[in-house]
Amino acid sequence: MSTYEGTTSALLHRRAILKAAVASLPAMACRDLSAQAGTAPADAKKPTHFQIACMTLPYSQFPLERALTGIRSAGYSYVSWGTTHREQDGKEVPVIAPDAPPAKAKELAVRCRDLGLVPLMMFSGIYPEARNAIEVLTSRIRQASAAGMPQVLTFGHTEGSDRSLWTERFKKLGPIARDQGVMIVVKQHGGNTGTGAACAEIVREVADEGVKVNYDAGNVMDYLDVDPISDIQKCAEEIRSFCIKDHRNFPSDQDCGPGLGEIDHYKLLHAVAFTGLKMPLCCENISAPVIPRPTDPQGVDALARRAREFLEIVIQGLQA
Repeated sequence: MSTYEGTTSALLHRRAILKAAVASLPAMACRDLSAQAGTAPADAKKPTHFQIACMTLPYSQFPLERALTGIRSAGYSYVSWGTTHREQDGKEVPVIAPDAPPAKAKELAVRCRDLGLVPLMMFSGIYPEARNAIEVLTSRIRQASAAGMPQVLTFGHTEGSDRSLWTERFKKLGPIARDQGVMIVVKQHGGNTGTGAACAEIVREVADEGVKVNYDAGNVMDYLDVDPISDIQKCAEEIRSFCIKDHRNFPSDQDCGPGLGEIDHYKLLHAVAFTGLKMPLCCENISAPVIPRPTDPQGVDALARRAREFLEIVIQGLQA
């Protein structure tokens, strides 16, 4: 073969590779967007991208702005909204009212991002069986979409829920959520939806990628005294986020921050450590057991930092 022929052959080969690569770009982009929304297929060979967030909830006795700056100062890059804050005038003000226009959520999301915080989740503030649940959840979905926020959280009543009604309503809400690039996630809250297994049964019956499970190990242990380590095995494939909350029964029956209770977070997160998905870990309770909660925001900052550092150590150990 002449030098010219060899060079031409190599050029043609490189062009073929480049052409194939360019053709694959749209598919790659779609996969990236799906992964951001948590709808991409699980890949057991790839580590889960755990996104450690702090909810504004532990700062509820302080203004929202102080919550956001405190969370950022505690080293977080992600935040979850919820639910109300005592502002400077002493009034309890919702982070985002259920009927607020999507533009309000977008405005708050811009404030968060300007501080270096990416919003991941918001509370719906309504039970799925409530009379106006579809209306409120649809509003929340639109707010989340405007904010570029991937998940809206909901849960049932501690005294029990109408699971058949949940299924009916989630089948209507799932397509709305997907159309807006948002996912509804359902967590455990006592009653007949108090375990991950129960929530997964509903999600599987709904069979819509717009509705998945959020896992709250503290609630599973607290409300029903069920072992979350065995329970999570029954719903792991449906989990797309966590409300991080630990629990202990001694020396008092009390929820607390991760690593300060009796739940083994290595075993808990091991169930979803290799999915290839982006998965928010939203710290809902960061308090120390027995000890009174801080009355100053700096004390909350310290607890938030400790929770983040603990989760980072666990994740590093699981995925080493």
